Amino acid sequence: MASGATAAPTPPPEYRPYRHLRTLTGHSGAVSCVRFSNDGNLLASASLDKTLIVWSSATLSLLHRLVGHSEGVSDLAWSSDSHYICSASDDRTLRIWSSRPPFDCLKTLKGHTDLVFCVNFNPQSSLIVSGSFDETIRIWEVKTGRCLNVIRAHSMPVTSVHFNRDGSLIVSGSHDGSCKIWDTKNGACLKTLIDDTVPAVSFAKFSPNGKFILVATLNDTLKLWNYATGKFLKIYTGHKNSVYCLTSTFSVTNGKYIVSGSEDRCICIWDLQGKNLIQKLEGHSDTAVMYRWVSSCFPGCRGG
Repeated sequence: MASGATAAPTPPPEYRPYRHLRTLTGHSGAVSCVRFSNDGNLLASASLDKTLIVWSSATLSLLHRLVGHSEGVSDLAWSSDSHYICSASDDRTLRIWSSRPPFDCLKTLKGHTDLVFCVNFNPQSSLIVSGSFDETIRIWEVKTGRCLNVIRAHSMPVTSVHFNRDGSLIVSGSHDGSCKIWDTKNGACLKTLIDDTVPAVSFAKFSPNGKFILVATLNDTLKLWNYATGKFLKIYTGHKNSVYCLTSTFSVTNGKYIVSGSEDRCICIWDLQGKNLIQKLEGHSDTAVMYRWVSSCFPGCRGG
């Protein structure tokens, strides 16, 4: 190898690389979020064109376009049973949709005073948590659409909200540089994991077992934190993230990996334990912003 050349990522022996399968087109504006349903049968995308699209995972065909928001849609979340979608919009509202025909909008949640940027269901799908540019976190009751609590969470826009595995805790990240843990029942701040002014926290979520928190910051860095000790364990680098709030996640279907979008138009995959970057998925014409990883849905996307 010539001096100064960069070695290609070395994947673990059991790793089967992903390959491009198909490009889905249907939105007339930038796609802000893509997430598989929890049962893997459906795929939903959100866009700045003010709509969401529900796709079939099996055929990759467009099943229905969800229309109702008056501004762009920043985020979406699936209920645990995959029957419902909640969308967060720049129009300051959230909407709960049926993911089955006739794909009705069941409820519109109003209360935020600025654009709603992030949303998630609790594991029981009885509650929804949302984060907004109004610097608050709101907890909503799914059955009634009622706002149960307003948490004055941060001093700048809230970039991410996520429940732990039993729904008792919420993690939030913000452009104010902090990452905080909240009690779902009373809204109390239980711990401040990060409290830096710079860089901004662009994303945070609990690991599947609830013991760790993956945090992205706008300095091209992902860190894995131990919730109990408040100390970070691992750092993942090699992607580009200094401008946008890019979603990151855990892939635990075939091995344990960290996956993130990147501002160099790629999706990056790291070995969770070894921290080494093992694959960069190319093909996007702009920043790979937000998506959720369900590797079991498309076995044909993997080599081998």
